Amino acid sequence: MSETTKFATNISAVLAREFAIKPWQVENTVALLDEGATIPFIARYRKEKTGELDDQTIRNISDRLAYLRNMDTRKQEVYTAILGQEKMTEETEKAISNAVTLAEVEDIYRPYRPKRKTRASIAKEKGLQPLADTILQQNKKTVLADILPQYINEEKGVLTAEDALKGAMDIIAETVSDDTAVRTVLKRLYNRKGMVESKGDEEKESVYTQYYDFSQQVNKIASHRVLALNRGEKEGFLKVNIAVDAAEAIAEIEKIYIKGRNESADVVKQAIADSYTRLIHPSLDTEIRNSLTDVANEGAIRLFGDNLRQLLLVPPVKDKVCMALDPGYRTGCKMAIVDATGKVLETGVVYMTLPNHKKDVAEKQLTSLIKKHKVDIISIGNGTATKETEMFVAAMLKKLDRKVSYMVVSEAGASVYSASKLAAAEFPDYDVSLRSAVSIARRLQDPLAELVKIDPKSIGVGQYQHDMPKARLEESLDGVVEFCVNTVGVDLNTASAPLLERVSGLNKTIAKNIVAYREENGRFTKRSQLMKVSKLGPKAFQMSAGFLRIPGAKDRLDASSVHPESYDVAKKLLAAVGYTTDDIGTDRIKNLAEDAEKIGIEKLASQLETGVPTLKDIIAELIKPGRDMRDDLPSPLLREDVLAMEDLKPGMQLKGTVRNVIDFGAFVDIGVHQDGLVHLSQICDRYIRQPSEEVKVGDIVDLWVLSVDVNKKRISLTMRKPNETKPDK
Repeated sequence: MSETTKFATNISAVLAREFAIKPWQVENTVALLDEGATIPFIARYRKEKTGELDDQTIRNISDRLAYLRNMDTRKQEVYTAILGQEKMTEETEKAISNAVTLAEVEDIYRPYRPKRKTRASIAKEKGLQPLADTILQQNKKTVLADILPQYINEEKGVLTAEDALKGAMDIIAETVSDDTAVRTVLKRLYNRKGMVESKGDEEKESVYTQYYDFSQQVNKIASHRVLALNRGEKEGFLKVNIAVDAAEAIAEIEKIYIKGRNESADVVKQAIADSYTRLIHPSLDTEIRNSLTDVANEGAIRLFGDNLRQLLLVPPVKDKVCMALDPGYRTGCKMAIVDATGKVLETGVVYMTLPNHKKDVAEKQLTSLIKKHKVDIISIGNGTATKETEMFVAAMLKKLDRKVSYMVVSEAGASVYSASKLAAAEFPDYDVSLRSAVSIARRLQDPLAELVKIDPKSIGVGQYQHDMPKARLEESLDGVVEFCVNTVGVDLNTASAPLLERVSGLNKTIAKNIVAYREENGRFTKRSQLMKVSKLGPKAFQMSAGFLRIPGAKDRLDASSVHPESYDVAKKLLAAVGYTTDDIGTDRIKNLAEDAEKIGIEKLASQLETGVPTLKDIIAELIKPGRDMRDDLPSPLLREDVLAMEDLKPGMQLKGTVRNVIDFGAFVDIGVHQDGLVHLSQICDRYIRQPSEEVKVGDIVDLWVLSVDVNKKRISLTMRKPNETKPDK
């Protein structure tokens, strides 16, 4: 066996076991990924190959595949490095081969890793390694007073027998610290009995006061607490450490090293105590905390991704002319009106939030514009002066002779977008504030299409996102955006370049080229025209075509999610069951599934030389081509009146929109400008570990007020019916 494959893991077997799937599913999925197929394409159009694995499972397989391959590479690097030092043993080689995590591989390599100058390395340079080896043997016949003088060497700086003994103990201390067996035993102890402790200065006021004298077991501490402790430490308010019983830890090491009772054993015990205090504990403290942080980060990133997914998939408010108001005090309220397609009709500034503003003039202005453009809905940004703007709008709507609703929309990221090069290119004639107003209107009309223009980290549906590993967070959130865009599909003739670049198989350059082609040649009338777009080759076409729709296309299949590679199958299916392409999407074809079942899905699939999953997907698309899965979700909660925080009373029933889900609860918009908190214990009447088990961002939920603190701007809510509600603590 060549060295390059010496430590090749049986990846198919490992992944099959970890994901509880068949080896052939893993092998086919890995092959598709290695061929450059995108995850959305594999999940949607290669179901027969993967055994119908979903998008998230394929993404997890991809991540784990990269980890395992990286570990194999690292094993080989470690093996080669130790071999080069001529220190490889059969036992070490076996340990490398059996390691199942990168951390284990690094622990094995630890004794052989080139080190900066240490007390032990200095002692070795003085020729004290043989002395250390002799002491470690703990031979009862060894008399240190007889052998120590042999190592005195003035030229090397060993002036006394005591110097020789200290140097030997330094070598023993480092040997113990680098011992994989020692670290394995102590890691178990730290994870089983270790305590995360934090201290803070009681005289310093901060948001971390609850952690000024805090202690919790390593294996029980919640991830959000780990992240809070890290941030408090980073900001200088906390000192955090891992505490264990030092005597118990040292006793565990002695079990490995101490061979009996004699003079040498006593020296080894002293070296062990020094090793633990000076080398092992600081190292394990860092390692355990890093491990806790890694787990917490992954949890926070996963939660952020879940929240982002729900936010991006909030149903659009379709076919409505929208007026957006970006509230402000001194500079006024920026206004933009966009038509049902998102085209800007008018912009301006009105003044109605300060006492000295002419509110009657502002009301006349807005009322006139609402009538002029037949506005259906008003989108209010949730920033400065939102409460005053909302009260003004609610009062104005009562006087209108047409039905107009409003909704307060999160403007997180709107300022980032409006100051970007993208916004400047899209709206070169508008200043930053008016671009922001347009964005606030469009994110109500179609959240997905608008929010893809903004860095996901700026959208504001996570916790501690600025403390997360940047690359990992971006990778995860990009995957979420990719999933949402491709799940919903994209209108090839209206999509912006930022939306197109998120489509499977496309990138920023190709997206811009699609828009340029559209501007030069007019609307796309069929998918095959994509092949004329610069830099969009056969591979990009294969990966993207199924996710790009052309509503109203002459060939109705071009308006569906049926992939061009399956057009022949779709047409043969229609013919076999007695329909034509003209029937696609009409009432005439609504019984297609039942008609196909009469013949037999398996039989049809065999006749059409396709797979059963693909055939079922084609049937669903022919009945409802280009169906937007967001249409099946609850519509956004629109309002026509406003509540003040002072109006809230315990026991009052409300409806609200979940804005953010975090580890300990959910924040809900109930229309009073201040989101209320539903604690984890108040989400439902059964035990749940995470709020996300029961609620998602964008959910419309029934609520009851538990308590209100106007001064601290805190609202405590419950989703449990009054007879199920425990008193708020």
